[in-house]
Amino acid sequence: MTVNIVYLHGFASSPQSKKAQDMRERLKPYDVHFTVPDLNVPCFEQLNFTAILEKVAQTVRNLPDGPVYLIGSSMGGSVALHFADRYRDAEAKRVEKMILLAPAIDFFANRQRQLGDNWLQQWKAAGSIPFYHYGYAVEKPVHYGLIEDLQQYDGYSVKLDIPIRIYHGRHDDSVDCQQSERYAQENSNVELHILDSDHTLLDKTDVIFEGVVAFFGLGEHNNG
Repeated sequence: MTVNIVYLHGFASSPQSKKAQDMRERLKPYDVHFTVPDLNVPCFEQLNFTAILEKVAQTVRNLPDGPVYLIGSSMGGSVALHFADRYRDAEAKRVEKMILLAPAIDFFANRQRQLGDNWLQQWKAAGSIPFYHYGYAVEKPVHYGLIEDLQQYDGYSVKLDIPIRIYHGRHDDSVDCQQSERYAQENSNVELHILDSDHTLLDKTDVIFEGVVAFFGLGEHNNG
């Protein structure tokens, strides 16, 4: 059977993100199937969280037979949690473990931190708000429908039985590490690693990859 690893990128990011591509390169010596779906669905301007979860389900359906491990970065961490919860009796049955990198468990708190106290009213009144998209290297307006869809999702309420490991930077100014601390405190299946880093965690890729190999048990799948 094939070991499948699915990397879920963050908000305003893409499959070409630095962490995703770094992970792809590091996994080349290992006998694993690595995939990074584009989560800008149906497109970034009309982003819809429920549609993102369905995209992940579709991705998992198309994977070779074998266990599935998820790596979720920032908003991709929230996607991983909600996918495993919403599809627990369907496609997510195949998910055995997940690693979350600075998971954006509370989207609303993160946007308030980024945009200020009146961000929700301003977004609703304007109909859309521009965000810089790192994959496209340009600002694009995101519709308020994303917020309406997200209101049905509460990351803290997600309770899973599978092992979860979280890496979060102590100096993260985009997603407060207290979100991960709270989730870990409330869920005994979560192993939390607070690192001396920022939201990108790009200076901790060695540590994180060592954790990926150990946590997913990839040592026995090394082609080297």
